Amino acid sequence: ANLDGANLYGAILWRVNLAGANLTAANLAGAYLVEANLTWANLDGANLAGTYLVEANLAGASLTAANLTNAHADKATRWPKGFDPVTTGVAFV
Repeated sequence: ANLDGANLYGAILWRVNLAGANLTAANLAGAYLVEANLTWANLDGANLAGTYLVEANLAGASLTAANLTNAHADKATRWPKGFDPVTTGVAFV
């Protein structure tokens, strides 16, 4: 899917499959990504501020310059190898 620059502000994306999707510069602020599959998705420059990541899978995703300020994640959320969510502003619940 090509969602480059899409406005998904506050969207409830439960069990959505966005594996490999282009979400460059997309606005996902305040969205709920519950059990979302974002493996290998391009989230470069995406706004994920205040997003809720519950059992989300971001393994292999690109998060260069993504805004994760005040995002909330659970311990089941999977991140790209070598990515430290805490240093980007993610809080764990």
